[in-house]
Amino acid sequence: MPIRPDTFRSASSAPRPAAASDTADSPKQMRSRIWFWQASLMAVLAIFGIRLFYVQVIQYDHFKKAALGDQLKQYEISAERGVIKAYDGSKVVPIVLNQKLYTLFVDPSLVKHPDKYASAVSSVVGGQPGDYLRLLQAKNTRYVILKKQLTQAQSDKIRKLEYAGLGTEVVPSRTYPQGSLAAQVLGFVNDEGVGQYGLEQALNKQLAGKAGMLKAITDVRGVPLAASQENVQEAPVPGQDVILSLDLGMQVQMEQILSSQAAKTHSQLLSAVIMDANTGKIKAMANYPTYDPSKRADIKDPAVLQNAAVTNAIEPGSIIKPLTTAAALDQGVISPNQSFYDPAKRQINGFTITNIEEDGGARTQTVASTLYLSLNTGVVWELMQMSQMGGSNITMKGINAWHTYMTDHYQFGKETGVEQGYESAGLIPPADANASALALTYANTSFGQAMQVTALQAVAALAATVNGGTYYQPSLVSEYVTQEGKSTKVAPKVVKNGVVSPKTSGQMIPLMEGVVAHYRDAGYSFMNFPANYSVGGKTGTAQIAKPGGGYDEHNFNGTYMGFVGGDKPQYVICVFNHKPQVAGYAGSNAGQPVFADLAHALINGGYVTPKK
Repeated sequence: MPIRPDTFRSASSAPRPAAASDTADSPKQMRSRIWFWQASLMAVLAIFGIRLFYVQVIQYDHFKKAALGDQLKQYEISAERGVIKAYDGSKVVPIVLNQKLYTLFVDPSLVKHPDKYASAVSSVVGGQPGDYLRLLQAKNTRYVILKKQLTQAQSDKIRKLEYAGLGTEVVPSRTYPQGSLAAQVLGFVNDEGVGQYGLEQALNKQLAGKAGMLKAITDVRGVPLAASQENVQEAPVPGQDVILSLDLGMQVQMEQILSSQAAKTHSQLLSAVIMDANTGKIKAMANYPTYDPSKRADIKDPAVLQNAAVTNAIEPGSIIKPLTTAAALDQGVISPNQSFYDPAKRQINGFTITNIEEDGGARTQTVASTLYLSLNTGVVWELMQMSQMGGSNITMKGINAWHTYMTDHYQFGKETGVEQGYESAGLIPPADANASALALTYANTSFGQAMQVTALQAVAALAATVNGGTYYQPSLVSEYVTQEGKSTKVAPKVVKNGVVSPKTSGQMIPLMEGVVAHYRDAGYSFMNFPANYSVGGKTGTAQIAKPGGGYDEHNFNGTYMGFVGGDKPQYVICVFNHKPQVAGYAGSNAGQPVFADLAHALINGGYVTPKK
């Protein structure tokens, strides 16, 4: 193919030289170009310098905080929880102390060799490696608990492993030198360090103190650098120690008696309270069955955690009759030696109120026999006298008077304020209708039905009735003590004076002593007490309301309320025995024996000052 002349150039041919003006800048142009690049570079450097000045100087604090944000962490420093103590005679001994336990946790996202982790964990805390393998391989979580309640030694071994993501943390824990003693009164502390039930719940603020705060820069592993200037620490304030009014000797004997009597009567639940009649201080309070707070994992029924003497309000039955009598005496509408004709049956709004078959039938009765024979019709007659002296009807005057004594004098229908969690206020029917609508209900309340009270409410009301008329707030606390040793005594708190007059109070003591004498003479040998001690009381066989209305025809609660003392009542006692399986009346044969055992224990233990 021929070569086109216009596309071929010989090797010897050279291109035409370009003119000078085509290939080279003039000196002026060169200087302009250099100046341009120098100016551009200076401008960039100036902008960068200004920005650097802005960041390092003007915005220093902002960016410092932002930089520290990833490393500055807040840590709560737990305050040491106050311990709980009680009296053992004249000595104060601990019943709840602190101990350090640990929770073992892992961040599964940091675990590269789960088999290795599982083997190491099981060698330190026990169990099989397979027990932990599934937890170590958990997805979509950064925190998994492997085991709780590690000891200090176990925690130290785990930390020495230095496995990424594996660690331990302190968990507030309590130890109980006296075992299960007073467990339901004390309550417990959960894994978050918060008191649950009993004293631990009611006094959580005082016991817990105030947590401190540590703000610390951490290293890349999240470990606080204590030497950093960025540390800001607020010291924790330890909780206060609490010294209880409980007498451990009384408490031990009470719990032994409840256990023994529950076995005899096959009770579902047995509760009792012993209170100082003249201060309101609780000396012993217990329930059966109970539990060991150090073995809560073994509990099958959570109801056992409750202090039933405070949380369970029931229809108390005839133990209320002394309070009805005291209210009538205090108003001057009856006298302690008064007699009256009792028909043995009373019609109220078409319903018949009767007595037990041993009442003797229709005949003349007395205020005293109303109590020792436990006459329902007798206390209904007293309510009629509150309505109108010599009358035979229940009017609003009597209803309002009795309602006032129950709610304002005896403090029923409201919490006592005792240092316990989940206290029940009980239930008193309102007096907000007409007499015809309320007559039957209030007739029932005169003998302890159609109303609900706790064992603690009942015993506090009796204390006010026999101590001269002063209602003291029930209390379990004798003293608070700070970690520095500063003590604050908790004095008896008067809620109401004049619950009944001293005269009425003095009249009630022999009337209630007469009930004890009646049972002693009727062959209840356990009701025989030394002559130089004053013991009075009242039985109660209470019907049990069914959830859907009406009453259980086969089961009853056996209750008892009384006092023991010398020249004056010193201790008041209340017993609630739930659904005992006994022949005869639950009050006489299930409530009364518990009271008798407790009263004998107080006398024989030297707790009661005899008559001079």
